Amino acid sequence: MTEDLLVLGIDELGLNLSDANIADLELFLQEMTRWNQVHNLTAIENEKDSIRLHLIDSIAVLPVLRKFLKAPNPKIADLGSGGGLPAIPIAIVEPEWQLSLIEAVKKKTAFLQHVRGKLKLKNIEILSERVEYVALQQNAQFDAVISRAFTNLARFLDLSLPFLKPGGLVFAMKAKRADEEMQEVSMDDWCLLADEALHIPNLAVERRLLVLTPVRKSSSTEKQ
Repeated sequence: MTEDLLVLGIDELGLNLSDANIADLELFLQEMTRWNQVHNLTAIENEKDSIRLHLIDSIAVLPVLRKFLKAPNPKIADLGSGGGLPAIPIAIVEPEWQLSLIEAVKKKTAFLQHVRGKLKLKNIEILSERVEYVALQQNAQFDAVISRAFTNLARFLDLSLPFLKPGGLVFAMKAKRADEEMQEVSMDDWCLLADEALHIPNLAVERRLLVLTPVRKSSSTEKQ
């Protein structure tokens, strides 16, 4: 493992990553840093450190995802995937999970296609379309939806709903404004299953993962 990832505290996450996992995560970081210098994939300060921390941030959600996703090969949509966070790190560590990366910006999907080939990731598909369009094409096809810094929570839930199978889950990666954003969510329509604080080594900013599922309406309620 490179000193970069050791310094960031990747071992502290307790994910038992294999040597192959580490090698692929490092290669993903290298490619993202290289492309970002030319294509401006992410608007960030202190580019190298930020990208590395984004990776740690992305895989820190895995213990919670593993707890809630019971299917052996869950199908997950990453809405507004951007540079592939969190989907690419998740796909690296969980090769049996199927991830659909939805991103409308062409230069970002070009990078995602490049990384998929470079890392030989067979468990991802890249959809260069608007989220709303993909929802029409793949209605109720996913066990879960995830996103990182895509949009506010209420809108993210609205966009996620068409993707979900019955009993599907939404994983919303949030920071300290999560309480404020939750106030805009109708709890008649959504059930909050978990609000997990995430420990990100060497990152002082608060990180939380909200897990929500749509409220199942009874037939009597629907008729009213």
